[in-house]
Amino acid sequence: MTYPKRFSALPAPTWPRLRALLDHRPAGGDVIDMTIGTPKHDMPEFVGPIIADNIGGFRGYPDNNGMPALLDAIALWLDRRFDAKVGPENLMVLNGTREGLYNAAIALNPEEKNGEAPVILLPNPFYTSYPSAAASVGAQSVFVPATPENGYLPDFASLPDDILRRTTIAYVGSPTNPHGAMADAAYWGDLIALADKYDFKIFADECYSEIYRDTPPTGALEMAQRLGADPERVLVFHSLSKRSNLAGLRSGFVASGPENIARIRRMRAYSGSPVPGPLQIVSAAAWLDETHVEQSRALYQQKYSIADKIMGQVPGYMSPQAGFFLWLPVDDGEAAAVKLWEATGVKTLPGAYLCKDVDGANPGQGFIRVALVAPTQEVQRGLTQIRDCLYG
Repeated sequence: MTYPKRFSALPAPTWPRLRALLDHRPAGGDVIDMTIGTPKHDMPEFVGPIIADNIGGFRGYPDNNGMPALLDAIALWLDRRFDAKVGPENLMVLNGTREGLYNAAIALNPEEKNGEAPVILLPNPFYTSYPSAAASVGAQSVFVPATPENGYLPDFASLPDDILRRTTIAYVGSPTNPHGAMADAAYWGDLIALADKYDFKIFADECYSEIYRDTPPTGALEMAQRLGADPERVLVFHSLSKRSNLAGLRSGFVASGPENIARIRRMRAYSGSPVPGPLQIVSAAAWLDETHVEQSRALYQQKYSIADKIMGQVPGYMSPQAGFFLWLPVDDGEAAAVKLWEATGVKTLPGAYLCKDVDGANPGQGFIRVALVAPTQEVQRGLTQIRDCLYG
C-alpha cells in the first residue's frame, strides 16, 4: 500500500520517545511527574452547575463559529485585557487552540509565493501543531532557534532574504513554551514591520498569556492595533486550558481580520469540529470571570518563588517571567532525565524532545523541561530532589 510521505520529516513524537527512554527503567523513589503541562489547579466552581443547567444542549448541533453570547464575552475580554477592539466578524471559537493553530494554516497558506514553494517559520523549540501544519500544506519548515542569546525569542529578521521572500506564515509563542519568556512591544513591533515588508502572516500563540509573575504579557493583536497594522497581518490564538484550568473543555478562539476569519470559518464548515453548545455557555462564563484566573495565577506566583529559592544558585538558571515551566540547564537532557528517574523517581522531559536538529545542533540538548503544575508541596519536593541530584 502507498502512504503519504509529507509527515516523514517531522520530529519524532515527544511522549513515545519519553516512554521509550524511561518506562523500562525502575523509578528510584515515589514518582513525581513533572513532564506534561496539564493544569492541576481547581477549575472554576461554576462549570458543573452551568453544564447541568444546559445539558439538554448536547441534543443539538452546536453553532459552528461560536454562539453570539460567547463571541461577545471573548470580545469583552480582549478589550479589557489588551485594549483590543474586535467584532464577531473578527472571531471564531476553536475546539482548543491546537485545532486553530493547525487549521488556520490549512485555510490561509497559499500554494506558492513569488512563484516558489512557500516557507513557514517556526521557533525551535516549538509546539507540535506548527510543523505538522507546515507539512500538511506542503510548505518548507524553517526552524529558528530560541536560545539564551536571543532572549528565547526567535530572531526571524536574521534569516536570509531568499527565505523571507518565500515566507507565508511565522509561528511565535508568547509567553514561550518552555522558557516562559515574553515578547515585549518592541519585539512585536519589529516582527510586524518584518511581516509587512515581506508580506507574511503572524500566528501568535498566546495560550499562556494569563500565567505570569507580575507584568501581563503584551499581546500581538494589541500591538497590531496600536501600530495601525493591516488587520489581516496578525492572528492571535487563546485558550481556556491554562487560563482557567479547563484543558479538557477544549475551548479557545482565534482573532484576526475579517477575511482571515471568513476563510477559517469556511474551512471549519467543511471539516471542523465545533465546541458543544453547553461547553460554549461555560466558556462564555469563564471569559467573563477574572476571579478564578487571579486565584490560579497567585498559586503559580508562589511556585515561581519556590523555584527561585531552590534553584536560584544553579548556574544558568533562568527565573521564568511567565508560563508554568522551568527550562533547566544540564550537560545532556536525556542523561539528566534518566539519572533523575533512576535516582529519585522525578520524571522530567529532555529539552531536545521539544526541538528539531538543525545543521547538527539542537537548542534543547542541554536542557530539561520541568512543569510546575502539581500542588505546591509536591513541586517543592520535586525541585529539591532535582537540585540535589543534578546540581548538588
